[in-house]
Amino acid sequence: MPANDIPVPQETPAASAAGRDRGGHTRLQRALDQAMAGGGGPGIVAELRDAGTPPWFGTAGVADMTTGRERRPGEHFRIGSLTKAFVGTVILQLAAEGTLTPDDTVATWLPGVVEEHIPGADATTITVRRLLNHTSGLPDALPGQETPRAEEPGKRFVYSKVNYNLAGMIVERATGSTLADEIERRIARPLRLTGTYLPGAGNTIRAPHARHYSKLGETGPGAEIHDVTEIDLSWAWAAGGMVSTTSDLHRFLSSLLRGGLLPPAEQKEMFTTVSTEGSGWVPDTRYGLGVYSQRLSCGTTLWGGGGFIDGSMTYAMGDREGTHTLVANLNGDWNDFATTFADLFEARFCPATSPNPAKPGH
Repeated sequence: MPANDIPVPQETPAASAAGRDRGGHTRLQRALDQAMAGGGGPGIVAELRDAGTPPWFGTAGVADMTTGRERRPGEHFRIGSLTKAFVGTVILQLAAEGTLTPDDTVATWLPGVVEEHIPGADATTITVRRLLNHTSGLPDALPGQETPRAEEPGKRFVYSKVNYNLAGMIVERATGSTLADEIERRIARPLRLTGTYLPGAGNTIRAPHARHYSKLGETGPGAEIHDVTEIDLSWAWAAGGMVSTTSDLHRFLSSLLRGGLLPPAEQKEMFTTVSTEGSGWVPDTRYGLGVYSQRLSCGTTLWGGGGFIDGSMTYAMGDREGTHTLVANLNGDWNDFATTFADLFEARFCPATSPNPAKPGH
């Protein structure tokens, strides 16, 4: 057959769209729009970074329910439990310097503190590592709640804010400095994270920022929405008190995944995980020392973390090499946290042609 008679395959509309959407941007935007459909929240942002290509930024909904202002790049927001990844990094940097070890007991650094506040606890049997991977046996607790008795350390994964607030206290005892200053000195300043910080009591979120909204635990269609932007969340501290931006979280996560913040031995410690199965926590995850892995429905495993706190939900995950990372934030706290972010991350990290089985846990 003559060369000029070779049939040229005709590009179908679907194939054409796939070719233009190699980064999954169209699917990501659709997931953002769906997350806000039916009152799922005030607004949501997502920033995707793939090595070698410009960042992609998408939004849906609003930053301010009064003015209708849209969400935009550069906004500060509360990151909740993503704070734990920063604290875990500081602890492991101290271990690399020989200041402490993951096998040190909590009693070594905080004698009597745990026993004073938690019935049945014995800090001589709890290591720093067990604080960081939530196998300390210490219960979760919120301010004003009665604290349950401790369990046997090492027995199972129990996600607990107490673990990380104790870890933050150990940082301060070991360094003679504040946790906020250590995060600034060791992570934020070297990585030029200009929008990332741990506020003190009464500190407000720096501008620019989206308003943060909460239903304060109420459920049902008639639940009132409250503006909690100025609320004092200093109680969350080392367990969930930090503020950041999408671009800062990208820089932090990609550096952490690539080994830019820890020597090899401590990097291995951070990414050595325990099972979370049966704990009632996020499905299909394994927890390391401040970070966790999560397996998507298509079988892809991502690394990073998420955070849920009054008025804000945040997720930052990427591949193990740190070459593809996605950060998202929702400025409300009544959305279905696990499903919303699973849909968003699967839009980028699962093939468009893959089947869409029921989401884990549903």
